[in-house]
Amino acid sequence: MNLVALSAFSDNYIWMIDDGRQALVVDPGDPAPVEAALDARGLELAGILVTHHHADHVGGVNALRPRLPATDPLPLFGPRAERLPEPVTRVAEGDVVTLMGLRFEVIEVPGHTAGHIAYLLRQGVGQAPVLFCGDTLFSGGCGRLFEGTPAQMHQSLAKLAALPGDTRVCCAHEYTLSNLRFAAAVEPGNAALLDHLRWCEHQRAEGRPTLPSTVSLEREINPFLRSEAPAVVRAARDQGAADASPVAVFATLREWKNQFR
Repeated sequence: MNLVALSAFSDNYIWMIDDGRQALVVDPGDPAPVEAALDARGLELAGILVTHHHADHVGGVNALRPRLPATDPLPLFGPRAERLPEPVTRVAEGDVVTLMGLRFEVIEVPGHTAGHIAYLLRQGVGQAPVLFCGDTLFSGGCGRLFEGTPAQMHQSLAKLAALPGDTRVCCAHEYTLSNLRFAAAVEPGNAALLDHLRWCEHQRAEGRPTLPSTVSLEREINPFLRSEAPAVVRAARDQGAADASPVAVFATLREWKNQFR
C-alpha cells in the first residue's frame, strides 16, 4: 500500500492510498489532481472518504462518482450530520468503513464544523496507524471554530492526542510553517518545536510537504494539544485567559491565532 499527498488548490492535500491497482481518496475538493494521479498510475478508484462539508473537501466528489464501482450503495462515505453531495453513505462514531481490505474507524471530532469526523486506519499501510483528520488537527495547529465551541474542539483534539504516538497525522492543509511560527510565539523555549520549524522550513524550500506528522510529535510541539503545559498556560494568561483551565487556555490560544500575523 502506498500513501500519497496530492496537492490541490493553494495548500490542500487530498490523501490517496493505493495498492498498485486500486486507490481510495480522502476529501477530494478538486477532481483534477485525483484524476491525473489515477490515470498516470493506471489505478481504479475504489472509494472516497469525506471528513466534513466544506467545498475544498467535497467539491470534486460529483465529478469522481463515475469512476467509482457501480455498487449500491456507492463506496462514498461521509459524516452523519453534514450537508454533503448525495447520495452518500453516512457514518458516525464507532462505525467502521472497509475499503480495499482496509478498516477505517470513524471518530467524531466536532469543532471546525458541527459534524466533522476523522478516519483512523490502524494497519495496512506500513506498520504505523494512519489518521485522516481533515481540518481538525494540523501540524502545529488546529482548525478554526466555524461551527463548534472551544470545549468541543478541545475534547476532539484530546481524543486524537490519545492515539498511539506513532500514528501518522494526515492533515488536509499545508499550514505547518505559519502554525509553527505561532507556536514559537506561545512557547519560545520549546527546543523540539524550534528544531521542527527549521526542518519544515527546509522541506518547504525544497518543495516537499511537511506531512504526515505524528501524534507524538504533535504532543511536543502543538500548543493546542499542550493547554496544560505551564509555559502555554502562562502565555495564554498573558493574552487574557479567564483562568488556567485547559478549555479557557485553548479558547484564548485559538482567538490569538486568529489574529496572529
